[in-house]
Amino acid sequence: MVTGIKFIVSDIDGTLLEEGKSSINPEMYDVIRKLKDQGVIFAAASGRQYQSIMSVFEPIKDDIIFIAENGSYVVCRGIDMLQVAMDPAIVRQMVTDLRRFEDCIITLSTKGAMYVDTTDKEFMDTVRNGYKADVRWIEDILQVNADVLKISIFRKDGVASYADEIIPKWKDRVHAAVSGHFWIDFMDSNADKGHAISSIQKILNISREETMAFGDNLNDLGMLRNAGYSYAVANAREEVKNVAKYIAERNVDDGVLKVMKTVLSDLQR
Repeated sequence: MVTGIKFIVSDIDGTLLEEGKSSINPEMYDVIRKLKDQGVIFAAASGRQYQSIMSVFEPIKDDIIFIAENGSYVVCRGIDMLQVAMDPAIVRQMVTDLRRFEDCIITLSTKGAMYVDTTDKEFMDTVRNGYKADVRWIEDILQVNADVLKISIFRKDGVASYADEIIPKWKDRVHAAVSGHFWIDFMDSNADKGHAISSIQKILNISREETMAFGDNLNDLGMLRNAGYSYAVANAREEVKNVAKYIAERNVDDGVLKVMKTVLSDLQR
């Protein structure tokens, strides 16, 4: 029996959904509402932008917390709870450096939109129709005149072969993490899902022991470490399974939903 839970947070891509998809089992909405009635708050945490996450949870958008851009932007009922922008000088340096990887697409994420200077139609279709992101073209992403919350690189053949070169180079100046098969994300050093969870816990006076978290990839490690009940889905990377206390069923088998239904059942007894 799971007892004492007040806060549940789950990653999206690879954990709740297959990567790049936007439709979840509608039963999730009902379970989240019923958990809220029992005093349990749910948060969706993702490397996606706020608009993209909200499209997944539109029916219950006023009932949950959104942790977007890998923890650099947190929103509840349209109110900003946390926003951590990157140093503009580091943004310029990183974009200049990352442009040497000619088969990667660089994106800059702000509070309002994701900006790109690519004309790759397949990529644009993926982020607009798969991730439901608000993506905007600009002639040069270094001309973006807004606080940058996250830099990402996308590679359609996967980023694993580049991660070992790029992440160590920048790890002392930014927080960098592989965020799925196709993405590497870079945020301010003080921004990640773990820091976001910690901030929410302090605001709501919820302890680590009262928190449950689900993840599958390296950008989920921080939030799993800040949860007394930490779950890796069965399809997660081995590094994530080694950190998590428990294993849930695969994302395609509704592993997160099944655990949450167990929590709800225990609370209703």
